[in-house]
Amino acid sequence: MSASLDTATLGGGCFWCIEAVYLLLDGVVAVESGYAGGSVENPTYKQVCTGTTGHAEVCRVTFDPTKVSYEDILHVFFSSHDPTTLNRQGNDVGTQYRSVIFTHSDEQDTAARLYIAQLEAAKTWADPIVTEIAPAPTFYKAEDYHQNYFARNGDQPYCAFVVRPKVEKFKKQFSDKMKQ
Repeated sequence: MSASLDTATLGGGCFWCIEAVYLLLDGVVAVESGYAGGSVENPTYKQVCTGTTGHAEVCRVTFDPTKVSYEDILHVFFSSHDPTTLNRQGNDVGTQYRSVIFTHSDEQDTAARLYIAQLEAAKTWADPIVTEIAPAPTFYKAEDYHQNYFARNGDQPYCAFVVRPKVEKFKKQFSDKMKQ
């Protein structure tokens, strides 16, 4: 990877939602859906779905920090899911759907903690933020059929009712930060 690119690894529910949003963000070079934070090496989707591997569904976002800041990455992250629900996003329930930021540097760790403190001070949500922050563990890329899922399966019911509203919200809220 080029020295000019940076990486963020984020989990906020189903990785299809996170991936679909970040693929639209200007400055994002690549988004890979996968698993991180568990105890099983090379887990499969079927294993992760049991909730027993400890992995979260995450996206590894490769971005150009000269075009989009890590703080912007965090802003999109916290605008794209509910960070106050423990191990759940909507009807997706289990530790695999937890809100988590896996940091790749001390600077990312500090920035994530500061960002959460600012959100809490502003009382952005009525409930406390439960987003986990931890050093980035091994990332396991999800099966190929999970990659670019929304673009390839937008009419599928889950995509239509869960992913699409998040994408539409992003387009409204971040129209100035979208890829052209």
